[in-house]
Amino acid sequence: MKRVLVLGAGILGVHTAYFLRQRGYEVAVVDRQPGPGLETSFANGSQISVSQSDPWASPHAPFKILKWLGKEDAPLLFRLRMDVNQWRWGLRFLYECLPSRAEHNTLQAMRLSEYSRRTLQMLRKETSIQYDHAEAGIMMIHSNKQSFDDAAEAAQLLIRNGERRDVLSVAEAVKIEPALAHTAPTLAGAIYAPNDESGDAYKFTVALAERAAAMGVEFLYGTTIKKLQREAGEVSGVVVSDEKGQRTEKADAYVVALGSYSTALLSGVGVDALIYPAKGYSATLPIVNQPGAPKGSITDDEMKIVFTTIGDRLRIAGTAELNGFDTTLNPVRCAALTKRAKHHFPDLCDWEAVTYWTGLRPATPSNLPIIGQSKLKNLFLNTGHGTLGWTEGPGSARALVDIMAGVKPEVDYEFLGA
Repeated sequence: MKRVLVLGAGILGVHTAYFLRQRGYEVAVVDRQPGPGLETSFANGSQISVSQSDPWASPHAPFKILKWLGKEDAPLLFRLRMDVNQWRWGLRFLYECLPSRAEHNTLQAMRLSEYSRRTLQMLRKETSIQYDHAEAGIMMIHSNKQSFDDAAEAAQLLIRNGERRDVLSVAEAVKIEPALAHTAPTLAGAIYAPNDESGDAYKFTVALAERAAAMGVEFLYGTTIKKLQREAGEVSGVVVSDEKGQRTEKADAYVVALGSYSTALLSGVGVDALIYPAKGYSATLPIVNQPGAPKGSITDDEMKIVFTTIGDRLRIAGTAELNGFDTTLNPVRCAALTKRAKHHFPDLCDWEAVTYWTGLRPATPSNLPIIGQSKLKNLFLNTGHGTLGWTEGPGSARALVDIMAGVKPEVDYEFLGA
Protein backbone atom coordinates (compact mmCIF):
# COMPACT_ATOMS: atom_id res chain seq x y z
CA MET A 1 0.00 0.00 0.00
CA LYS A 2 1.65 3.22 -1.16
CA ARG A 3 -0.97 5.77 -2.23
CA VAL A 4 -4.09 6.40 -0.13
CA LEU A 5 -7.07 8.46 -1.23
CA VAL A 6 -9.02 10.00 1.67
CA LEU A 7 -12.58 11.01 0.84
CA GLY A 8 -13.62 13.96 2.98
CA ALA A 9 -11.66 16.91 4.42
CA GLY A 10 -13.45 17.31 7.72
CA ILE A 11 -12.05 16.51 11.16
CA LEU A 12 -11.84 12.79 10.39
CA GLY A 13 -10.40 13.10 6.90
CA VAL A 14 -7.76 15.69 7.78
CA HIS A 15 -6.54 13.82 10.86
CA THR A 16 -6.43 10.56 8.91
CA ALA A 17 -4.40 12.20 6.14
CA TYR A 18 -1.99 13.72 8.66
CA PHE A 19 -1.29 10.41 10.42
CA LEU A 20 -1.01 8.54 7.10
CA ARG A 21 1.58 11.03 5.85
CA GLN A 22 3.51 10.72 9.11
CA ARG A 23 3.82 7.00 8.36
CA GLY A 24 5.20 7.72 4.92
CA TYR A 25 2.17 7.11 2.68
CA GLU A 26 1.48 9.19 -0.39
CA VAL A 27 -1.85 10.83 0.43
CA ALA A 28 -4.51 12.78 -1.44
CA VAL A 29 -7.70 14.18 0.12
CA VAL A 30 -10.82 14.88 -1.94
CA ASP A 31 -13.60 17.26 -0.86
CA ARG A 32 -16.33 19.18 -2.68
CA GLN A 33 -15.86 22.24 -0.46
CA PRO A 34 -13.28 24.98 -1.18
CA GLY A 35 -11.38 24.18 2.04
CA PRO A 36 -11.19 21.86 5.07
CA GLY A 37 -13.70 21.53 7.91
CA LEU A 38 -16.56 23.38 6.24
CA GLU A 39 -19.43 20.95 6.79
CA THR A 40 -20.27 18.66 9.73
CA SER A 41 -18.26 20.35 12.50
CA PHE A 42 -17.67 23.86 11.12
CA ALA A 43 -19.48 25.61 14.00
CA ASN A 44 -20.02 22.77 16.46
CA GLY A 45 -20.25 22.94 20.26
CA SER A 46 -16.44 22.93 20.58
CA GLN A 47 -16.36 20.35 23.38
CA ILE A 48 -13.85 17.55 23.90
CA SER A 49 -16.42 15.74 26.00
CA VAL A 50 -15.27 12.34 27.22
CA SER A 51 -17.74 12.83 30.08
CA GLN A 52 -20.63 12.82 27.64
CA SER A 53 -20.01 9.37 26.24
CA ASP A 54 -23.57 8.35 27.15
CA PRO A 55 -25.36 7.48 23.89
CA TRP A 56 -28.69 8.94 22.83
CA ALA A 57 -30.00 5.36 22.84
CA SER A 58 -30.76 4.65 26.50
CA PRO A 59 -33.60 2.96 28.39
CA HIS A 60 -35.23 6.38 28.96
CA ALA A 61 -34.86 7.61 25.36
CA PRO A 62 -38.03 6.14 23.76
CA PHE A 63 -40.27 7.80 26.36
CA LYS A 64 -38.51 11.16 25.97
CA ILE A 65 -38.80 11.01 22.18
CA LEU A 66 -42.53 10.27 22.39
CA LYS A 67 -42.92 13.23 24.75
CA TRP A 68 -41.04 15.49 22.32
CA LEU A 69 -42.87 14.42 19.14
CA GLY A 70 -44.26 17.45 17.33
CA LYS A 71 -42.47 19.99 19.57
CA GLU A 72 -40.47 22.26 17.27
CA ASP A 73 -37.93 23.12 19.99
CA ALA A 74 -37.49 19.56 21.30
CA PRO A 75 -33.88 18.46 22.01
CA LEU A 76 -34.31 15.39 19.78
CA LEU A 77 -36.95 15.61 17.06
CA PHE A 78 -37.91 12.78 14.71
CA ARG A 79 -39.64 13.99 11.57
CA LEU A 80 -41.00 10.71 10.23
CA ARG A 81 -40.47 10.33 6.49
CA MET A 82 -41.07 7.71 3.84
CA ASP A 83 -37.40 6.84 4.08
CA VAL A 84 -36.30 3.22 4.41
CA ASN A 85 -32.97 4.20 5.99
CA GLN A 86 -34.68 6.34 8.62
CA TRP A 87 -36.96 3.44 9.63
CA ARG A 88 -34.06 0.96 9.63
CA TRP A 89 -32.10 3.39 11.78
CA GLY A 90 -35.01 3.92 14.15
CA LEU A 91 -35.63 0.22 14.70
CA ARG A 92 -31.96 -0.40 15.43
CA PHE A 93 -31.98 2.62 17.75
CA LEU A 94 -34.73 0.98 19.82
CA TYR A 95 -32.60 -2.15 20.16
CA GLU A 96 -29.63 -0.06 21.31
CA CYS A 97 -31.85 1.38 24.07
CA LEU A 98 -31.70 -1.92 25.96
CA PRO A 99 -29.82 -1.45 29.26
CA SER A 100 -27.07 -3.94 28.35
CA ARG A 101 -26.51 -2.26 24.96
CA ALA A 102 -26.51 1.24 26.44
CA GLU A 103 -23.86 0.27 29.02
CA HIS A 104 -21.72 -1.45 26.37
CA ASN A 105 -21.97 1.56 24.03
CA THR A 106 -21.14 4.03 26.79
CA LEU A 107 -17.94 2.21 27.73
CA GLN A 108 -16.89 1.81 24.09
CA ALA A 109 -17.39 5.53 23.47
CA MET A 110 -15.60 6.44 26.71
CA ARG A 111 -12.50 4.41 25.80
CA LEU A 112 -12.32 5.87 22.30
CA SER A 113 -12.92 9.40 23.59
CA GLU A 114 -10.22 9.14 26.26
CA TYR A 115 -7.75 7.85 23.70
CA SER A 116 -8.70 10.63 21.33
CA ARG A 117 -8.28 13.31 24.00
CA ARG A 118 -4.75 12.03 24.67
CA THR A 119 -4.10 12.07 20.92
CA LEU A 120 -5.27 15.68 20.64
CA GLN A 121 -3.04 16.64 23.54
CA MET A 122 -0.12 14.95 21.76
CA LEU A 123 -0.91 16.83 18.54
CA ARG A 124 -1.19 20.12 20.41
CA LYS A 125 2.28 19.60 21.86
CA GLU A 126 3.67 18.40 18.53
CA THR A 127 2.25 21.18 16.36
CA SER A 128 1.69 24.16 18.74
CA ILE A 129 -1.57 24.86 16.89
CA GLN A 130 -3.60 27.67 18.50
CA TYR A 131 -7.37 27.12 18.46
CA ASP A 132 -8.82 29.01 21.46
CA HIS A 133 -8.64 25.87 23.55
CA ALA A 134 -9.41 25.70 27.25
CA GLU A 135 -8.65 22.98 29.78
CA ALA A 136 -11.33 24.07 32.25
CA GLY A 137 -13.55 20.99 32.15
CA ILE A 138 -17.22 20.64 31.28
CA MET A 139 -20.02 21.38 33.73
CA MET A 140 -23.32 19.56 33.15
CA ILE A 141 -26.12 21.48 34.86
CA HIS A 142 -29.59 20.23 35.82
CA SER A 143 -32.70 22.27 36.52
CA ASN A 144 -34.78 19.28 37.59
CA LYS A 145 -34.00 17.24 40.71
CA GLN A 146 -35.08 13.93 39.18
CA SER A 147 -32.90 14.61 36.15
CA PHE A 148 -29.97 15.45 38.42
CA ASP A 149 -30.45 12.31 40.51
CA ASP A 150 -30.63 10.18 37.34
CA ALA A 151 -27.46 11.80 36.00
CA ALA A 152 -25.63 11.28 39.29
CA GLU A 153 -26.55 7.60 39.17
CA ALA A 154 -25.55 7.28 35.51
CA ALA A 155 -22.22 8.95 36.24
CA GLN A 156 -21.24 6.03 38.44
CA LEU A 157 -20.67 3.80 35.39
CA LEU A 158 -17.95 6.09 34.03
CA ILE A 159 -16.54 6.73 37.50
CA ARG A 160 -16.21 2.98 38.12
CA ASN A 161 -14.34 2.73 34.83
CA GLY A 162 -11.82 5.44 35.60
CA GLU A 163 -13.40 8.58 34.15
CA ARG A 164 -13.66 11.38 36.68
CA ARG A 165 -17.07 12.92 37.23
CA ASP A 166 -17.77 15.06 40.31
CA VAL A 167 -21.36 15.22 41.58
CA LEU A 168 -21.81 18.77 42.92
CA SER A 169 -24.29 20.85 44.84
CA VAL A 170 -25.33 24.15 43.24
CA ALA A 171 -23.02 26.09 45.58
CA GLU A 172 -20.08 23.85 44.66
CA ALA A 173 -20.85 24.26 40.96
CA VAL A 174 -20.94 28.08 41.20
CA LYS A 175 -17.63 28.09 43.07
CA ILE A 176 -15.98 26.25 40.17
CA GLU A 177 -17.93 28.06 37.43
CA PRO A 178 -18.91 31.58 38.63
CA ALA A 179 -20.74 32.23 35.34
CA LEU A 180 -23.60 30.14 36.81
CA ALA A 181 -24.25 32.61 39.64
CA HIS A 182 -27.24 34.25 37.93
CA THR A 183 -29.02 30.99 37.11
CA ALA A 184 -28.08 29.19 40.36
CA PRO A 185 -31.55 29.56 41.98
CA THR A 186 -33.07 27.58 39.09
CA LEU A 187 -30.59 24.67 39.34
CA ALA A 188 -30.84 21.36 41.20
CA GLY A 189 -27.18 20.36 40.90
CA ALA A 190 -24.35 19.69 38.47
CA ILE A 191 -21.95 17.02 37.29
CA TYR A 192 -18.42 18.27 36.62
CA ALA A 193 -15.83 16.63 34.39
CA PRO A 194 -12.58 18.50 35.20
CA ASN A 195 -10.47 16.65 32.61
CA ASP A 196 -12.58 17.63 29.62
CA GLU A 197 -11.55 20.40 27.25
CA SER A 198 -12.91 22.75 24.63
CA GLY A 199 -11.63 24.54 21.54
CA ASP A 200 -12.48 25.66 18.01
CA ALA A 201 -12.62 22.50 15.89
CA TYR A 202 -12.63 24.46 12.63
CA LYS A 203 -9.50 26.44 13.53
CA PHE A 204 -7.66 23.28 14.51
CA THR A 205 -8.71 21.36 11.39
CA VAL A 206 -7.65 24.18 9.06
CA ALA A 207 -4.26 24.50 10.78
CA LEU A 208 -3.68 20.72 10.72
CA ALA A 209 -4.61 20.59 7.03
CA GLU A 210 -2.03 23.30 6.33
CA ARG A 211 0.61 21.26 8.16
CA ALA A 212 -0.40 18.12 6.30
CA ALA A 213 -0.12 19.97 2.98
CA ALA A 214 3.34 21.22 3.95
CA MET A 215 4.28 17.57 4.64
CA GLY A 216 3.22 16.60 1.13
CA VAL A 217 -0.49 15.72 1.38
CA GLU A 218 -2.37 16.74 -1.76
CA PHE A 219 -5.75 18.38 -1.16
CA LEU A 220 -8.20 18.29 -4.06
CA TYR A 221 -10.78 20.88 -3.01
CA GLY A 222 -13.80 21.80 -5.12
CA THR A 223 -13.94 18.19 -6.27
CA THR A 224 -17.21 16.26 -6.10
CA ILE A 225 -17.11 12.52 -5.42
CA LYS A 226 -19.51 10.76 -7.80
CA LYS A 227 -19.07 7.06 -7.07
CA LEU A 228 -16.72 4.28 -6.07
CA GLN A 229 -15.74 1.71 -8.67
CA ARG A 230 -15.47 -1.94 -7.61
CA GLU A 231 -13.58 -4.75 -9.26
CA ALA A 232 -12.63 -8.24 -7.98
CA GLY A 233 -13.50 -7.60 -4.33
CA GLU A 234 -11.85 -4.22 -3.98
CA VAL A 235 -12.19 -0.59 -4.96
CA SER A 236 -10.55 0.12 -8.29
CA GLY A 237 -11.08 3.88 -8.40
CA VAL A 238 -13.19 6.89 -7.46
CA VAL A 239 -15.07 8.87 -10.08
CA VAL A 240 -14.81 12.59 -9.31
CA SER A 241 -15.61 15.83 -11.09
CA ASP A 242 -14.33 19.38 -10.84
CA GLU A 243 -14.23 22.47 -13.04
CA LYS A 244 -12.07 20.57 -15.53
CA GLY A 245 -14.59 17.75 -15.94
CA GLN A 246 -14.97 14.15 -14.80
CA ARG A 247 -12.15 11.68 -14.17
CA THR A 248 -11.21 8.62 -12.12
CA GLU A 249 -8.76 8.92 -9.21
CA LYS A 250 -6.88 5.74 -8.36
CA ALA A 251 -4.96 4.62 -5.27
CA ASP A 252 -3.83 1.49 -3.45
CA ALA A 253 -6.29 2.12 -0.59
CA TYR A 254 -9.29 4.34 0.06
CA VAL A 255 -10.69 5.89 3.25
CA VAL A 256 -14.30 7.06 3.40
CA ALA A 257 -14.66 9.92 5.90
CA LEU A 258 -17.73 11.61 4.44
CA GLY A 259 -19.93 11.80 7.50
CA SER A 260 -23.64 11.57 6.67
CA TYR A 261 -22.86 11.21 2.98
CA SER A 262 -20.90 7.98 3.50
CA THR A 263 -23.93 5.68 3.37
CA ALA A 264 -25.04 6.42 -0.19
CA LEU A 265 -21.52 6.22 -1.59
CA LEU A 266 -20.78 2.92 0.16
CA SER A 267 -24.05 1.31 -0.90
CA GLY A 268 -22.86 1.62 -4.49
CA VAL A 269 -20.17 -0.99 -3.82
CA GLY A 270 -22.28 -3.20 -1.56
CA VAL A 271 -21.06 -1.91 1.80
CA ASP A 272 -23.83 -1.17 4.33
CA ALA A 273 -23.16 1.63 6.83
CA LEU A 274 -26.25 2.45 8.91
CA ILE A 275 -25.74 6.18 9.37
CA TYR A 276 -28.48 8.79 9.39
CA PRO A 277 -28.04 12.59 9.38
CA ALA A 278 -29.01 14.31 12.63
CA LYS A 279 -29.28 18.02 11.97
CA GLY A 280 -27.70 20.08 14.73
CA TYR A 281 -27.82 23.84 15.22
CA SER A 282 -25.47 26.43 16.65
CA ALA A 283 -25.38 30.14 17.38
CA THR A 284 -22.22 32.20 17.72
CA LEU A 285 -22.22 35.60 19.43
CA PRO A 286 -19.65 38.18 20.52
CA ILE A 287 -19.08 38.29 24.29
CA VAL A 288 -19.46 41.80 25.72
CA ASN A 289 -19.02 40.85 29.39
CA GLN A 290 -15.83 38.78 29.38
CA PRO A 291 -15.56 38.45 33.21
CA GLY A 292 -18.99 36.79 33.18
CA ALA A 293 -18.13 34.23 30.53
CA PRO A 294 -17.88 30.51 31.31
CA LYS A 295 -14.29 29.44 31.96
CA GLY A 296 -14.78 26.31 29.92
CA SER A 297 -17.94 24.68 28.60
CA ILE A 298 -21.36 24.18 30.18
CA THR A 299 -24.00 21.67 29.10
CA ASP A 300 -27.66 22.26 29.93
CA ASP A 301 -28.66 18.62 30.23
CA GLU A 302 -32.44 19.04 30.09
CA MET A 303 -32.33 21.01 26.84
CA LYS A 304 -29.21 19.25 25.49
CA ILE A 305 -27.64 22.63 24.73
CA VAL A 306 -23.95 23.46 25.05
CA PHE A 307 -22.43 26.86 25.94
CA THR A 308 -18.72 27.27 25.22
CA THR A 309 -16.43 30.26 25.45
CA ILE A 310 -14.17 30.37 22.38
CA GLY A 311 -11.86 33.33 22.76
CA ASP A 312 -14.13 36.40 22.61
CA ARG A 313 -17.14 34.44 21.30
CA LEU A 314 -19.86 32.33 22.87
CA ARG A 315 -20.82 29.20 20.95
CA ILE A 316 -24.28 27.81 21.72
CA ALA A 317 -24.99 24.43 20.13
CA GLY A 318 -27.41 21.59 20.41
CA THR A 319 -30.64 19.89 19.43
CA ALA A 320 -30.90 17.08 16.91
CA GLU A 321 -33.44 16.81 14.13
CA LEU A 322 -33.79 13.63 12.08
CA ASN A 323 -35.19 15.02 8.86
CA GLY A 324 -33.13 13.58 6.02
CA PHE A 325 -30.54 15.82 4.37
CA ASP A 326 -32.44 19.06 4.89
CA THR A 327 -30.08 21.88 5.93
CA THR A 328 -32.49 24.81 6.10
CA LEU A 329 -32.41 26.83 9.32
CA ASN A 330 -35.56 26.35 11.40
CA PRO A 331 -36.19 29.71 13.14
CA VAL A 332 -37.91 28.07 16.13
CA ARG A 333 -34.97 25.78 16.81
CA CYS A 334 -32.50 28.65 16.30
CA ALA A 335 -34.39 30.86 18.74
CA ALA A 336 -34.44 28.04 21.32
CA LEU A 337 -30.64 28.26 21.54
CA THR A 338 -30.39 31.98 22.23
CA LYS A 339 -33.44 31.93 24.51
CA ARG A 340 -31.78 29.35 26.76
CA ALA A 341 -28.48 31.25 26.73
CA LYS A 342 -30.24 34.45 27.81
CA HIS A 343 -31.89 32.51 30.63
CA HIS A 344 -28.51 31.46 32.02
CA PHE A 345 -26.32 34.44 31.05
CA PRO A 346 -28.55 37.50 30.39
CA ASP A 347 -25.76 40.11 30.20
CA LEU A 348 -23.07 38.05 28.53
CA CYS A 349 -23.46 38.72 24.79
CA ASP A 350 -24.59 41.16 22.15
CA TRP A 351 -27.73 39.18 21.45
CA GLU A 352 -28.48 41.04 18.22
CA ALA A 353 -25.16 40.05 16.63
CA VAL A 354 -25.94 36.34 16.33
CA THR A 355 -24.80 34.00 13.56
CA TYR A 356 -26.78 30.79 13.20
CA TRP A 357 -25.51 27.61 11.54
CA THR A 358 -26.70 24.09 10.96
CA GLY A 359 -24.83 20.90 10.08
CA LEU A 360 -25.60 17.23 9.60
CA ARG A 361 -24.14 14.95 12.26
CA PRO A 362 -23.53 11.40 10.98
CA ALA A 363 -25.32 9.36 13.64
CA THR A 364 -25.30 5.60 14.06
CA PRO A 365 -28.08 4.02 16.17
CA SER A 366 -25.56 3.13 18.90
CA ASN A 367 -23.70 6.47 18.69
CA LEU A 368 -20.53 4.46 18.04
CA PRO A 369 -18.53 5.38 14.94
CA ILE A 370 -17.65 2.90 12.21
CA ILE A 371 -13.86 2.62 12.05
CA GLY A 372 -11.80 -0.02 10.28
CA GLN A 373 -11.53 -2.21 7.21
CA SER A 374 -14.68 -2.93 5.20
CA LYS A 375 -15.43 -6.22 3.45
CA LEU A 376 -13.53 -4.77 0.47
CA LYS A 377 -9.90 -5.30 1.34
CA ASN A 378 -8.61 -1.87 0.30
CA LEU A 379 -11.60 0.17 1.52
CA PHE A 380 -11.49 1.64 5.03
CA LEU A 381 -14.13 3.58 6.97
CA ASN A 382 -13.83 6.43 9.46
CA THR A 383 -17.34 7.77 9.80
CA GLY A 384 -20.53 7.86 11.88
CA HIS A 385 -19.24 9.87 14.85
CA GLY A 386 -22.52 11.69 15.49
CA THR A 387 -22.11 14.53 17.99
CA LEU A 388 -18.64 13.36 19.05
CA GLY A 389 -16.61 13.96 15.89
CA TRP A 390 -14.38 16.53 17.59
CA THR A 391 -14.13 14.44 20.76
CA GLU A 392 -13.34 11.13 19.00
CA GLY A 393 -11.80 12.33 15.73
CA PRO A 394 -8.05 12.53 16.45
CA GLY A 395 -8.01 9.11 18.15
CA SER A 396 -10.21 7.51 15.49
CA ALA A 397 -7.82 8.63 12.77
CA ARG A 398 -4.73 7.51 14.65
CA ALA A 399 -6.28 4.07 15.34
CA LEU A 400 -7.40 3.63 11.72
CA VAL A 401 -3.93 4.40 10.41
CA ASP A 402 -2.54 1.79 12.82
CA ILE A 403 -4.99 -0.74 11.36
CA MET A 404 -4.01 0.19 7.82
CA ALA A 405 -0.35 -0.26 8.73
CA GLY A 406 -1.00 -3.67 10.28
CA VAL A 407 -0.46 -2.44 13.85
CA LYS A 408 -2.88 -3.16 16.71
CA PRO A 409 -4.41 0.12 17.95
CA GLU A 410 -3.72 1.09 21.54
CA VAL A 411 -7.40 1.59 22.33
CA ASP A 412 -9.81 -1.21 23.27
CA TYR A 413 -12.62 -0.67 20.74
CA GLU A 414 -14.72 -2.85 18.44
CA PHE A 415 -13.21 -1.87 15.13
CA LEU A 416 -14.85 -2.88 11.86
CA GLY A 417 -13.31 -6.04 10.44
CA ALA A 418 -11.40 -6.85 13.63
